Amino acid sequence: MSDAVYLAYRFTVEPVQPVSDILVAELGYAGFESFVETETGVIAYIRKIEWHPSILEDIQILNSEEFSITYAQEEIEQINWNQEWEKNFKPIVVEDLCTVRATFHEEPNTAFDIVIEPKMSFGTGHHETTHMMIQHILKTDFINKSVLDMGSGTGVLAILSEMKGAKAIDAIDIDNWCYLNSLENTERNKCQNISVYQGDASLIKERKYDIILANINRNILLKDIKTYASCLNNNGILFLSGFYKNDIPVLEKECKKHMLKLDEKIERNNWVSLKFLY
Repeated sequence: MSDAVYLAYRFTVEPVQPVSDILVAELGYAGFESFVETETGVIAYIRKIEWHPSILEDIQILNSEEFSITYAQEEIEQINWNQEWEKNFKPIVVEDLCTVRATFHEEPNTAFDIVIEPKMSFGTGHHETTHMMIQHILKTDFINKSVLDMGSGTGVLAILSEMKGAKAIDAIDIDNWCYLNSLENTERNKCQNISVYQGDASLIKERKYDIILANINRNILLKDIKTYASCLNNNGILFLSGFYKNDIPVLEKECKKHMLKLDEKIERNNWVSLKFLY
């Protein structure tokens, strides 16, 4: 049996987000090594030699009654991963000011040009939550600010923060793929002021920031808002995203407990990003 033989699982999920992101994370831990997002879900690839009949037994989200997830499996010979990735990753432009692209895309005529290779990490700018966080950053003064990018994914928000003039940025993600990808992408963009860490909000309890960017799911945000507030300097700013419009009341209520005042919101296809002032 050749190592070059792959199995492809074509998952159809509802709703596509955030279910696809959670599914990809769990599949990655199970041994799947490459993923392609589709309009209806995600295709996950694993070497046949690494596959076993119980490969999906520990994928907890497949047992959730909150979501609809179906899949079909097929065997595939000789995947050209670079070709697959290039075919599915298109450059994006936000507010005609910031481009997020890959090395094989043409150099744009925008003020900020971010070059990334996302691999298995979240945060290319294509998803609504990352897109809205970029919008917030573009219209905020980052000059000489200290910044936290919590749940950094590809590191794109940290990279843009440095391009906007931030003096010291911490980029933190609990996922090892994201940690390694952030390191690669910060180096790729010749960043000098970004420190990348693997971990969760416990890493920041003794630190202070002028601006905190947290693009994570609702439940983690609710758990960590208290920590974020304690780590903000006076007149600090907290940007949140990773949740739906109907999650605003519960998040705003938790923020109010910790002296955070809602100042602005951006909506995009029922996803929301909020700006709080401390």
